[in-house]
Amino acid sequence: MNKFMEFLENMLLPIADKLNNNRYLTALRDGFMVALPLIIFGSIFVVIANFPFLDKLLGEDAYTAYQNALGPASAATLSIMGLFVIIGIGYKLTQSYGGEAIYGGVVAVAAFLILNPQELDGVTGVIPTAILGAQGMFLGIFTAFIAAELYRYFVNKNWTIKMPPGVPEAVSRSFSALIPITLTLSVFLVIRILFSFTTFDTVQNFIYTIIQEPLTALGSSLPATILAVLLCQIFWFFGLHGQIIINSVFDPIWYTLNDENLKAFQAGTELPNVITKQFIDTFLVGMGGTGMTLAVILLIFLIGKSRQVKELGKLGGPAGIFNVNEPIIFGLPIIMNPLAIFPWLLAPVVVTAVTYFAMATGIVPKPAGIIVPWTTPIGISGFLATGNSWRGAVLQIVNLLIVMAIWWPFLKIMDKNYYENEKAKK
Repeated sequence: MNKFMEFLENMLLPIADKLNNNRYLTALRDGFMVALPLIIFGSIFVVIANFPFLDKLLGEDAYTAYQNALGPASAATLSIMGLFVIIGIGYKLTQSYGGEAIYGGVVAVAAFLILNPQELDGVTGVIPTAILGAQGMFLGIFTAFIAAELYRYFVNKNWTIKMPPGVPEAVSRSFSALIPITLTLSVFLVIRILFSFTTFDTVQNFIYTIIQEPLTALGSSLPATILAVLLCQIFWFFGLHGQIIINSVFDPIWYTLNDENLKAFQAGTELPNVITKQFIDTFLVGMGGTGMTLAVILLIFLIGKSRQVKELGKLGGPAGIFNVNEPIIFGLPIIMNPLAIFPWLLAPVVVTAVTYFAMATGIVPKPAGIIVPWTTPIGISGFLATGNSWRGAVLQIVNLLIVMAIWWPFLKIMDKNYYENEKAKK
């Protein structure tokens, strides 16, 4: 076991360290965090607009009017979430270099809009809202990175307009950004013109066809999801924040899949994807935190004998209900604990497979694309994430029992060791 752990540590820690400190992955992660409050706001009103049995209580016409009244809340947030992510990435990447962050955000958005179609149903000068959501996510990410870097490059070349002393600071900063922004957006305009002579017509069509569709298909598969979950658990076992590392890579894919399900849910059509952002957050992380350690807390109250384990259960219980599990991860401990590595790695993989097949076979509804806050307790989160279905809540309970069964013998051994050590010290 020691040799195996040493092998994993030597192999994975350098990779994890590089990923964790990568400027672009950090900007990508923080860009999604900028958009998160808006996404949650839109999700709340999707839930309110689709409460079960409301159509029966209100009648068809009243229910339609009710949904139309609440519709702008999600249309102005969830449906164009890509726009907020792009602003966030451009802002955070420019900020990481010590530049004027707000200009990094706005130049990223402008560059993205230049590269996209500006015609809808034969009407020119109209930007389709679809490209501001899931469809434009990948192009938006690449564009934000490149635009922020170009803007920084031109600023560092000192190609700026210097205003005389006495000019208000806000005016001076605007003029100093004028040339770098003009040059940056001119580059993207040239790219757009060049692509207009290809069969793709726009960069958006090229990215969506060549990159986004294949990557999204790969990320929606069960093997890729299990690999992501397993790597997250391994990183956490060595004390590294697995969510930050893995989500930085997979979030663009999972959010895209999530948005596709949301559109289908709102349209009343079949949901296309099992794997989405809420599949991960609600049925894995949202059951006591990473590794679903709410099951460990319940086991502590059931079988714990040692004072150390019992006190840990009291300390970690309230936080675990809201999916905060650092007291368990560091207090049991799970990190670098040979007795914990097997259930820590196995339980999430088993639950991922069980959840996937339950949804793929129709036993439980697929995630409806509704972003549920990660601190939402088990049962409630499963109900909301599946479009107000009680079967989502039941699946979470089943998953919790599975994790408890896997952890039972290992926690019993740990508790026994602690108990014997405590008796020996008396």
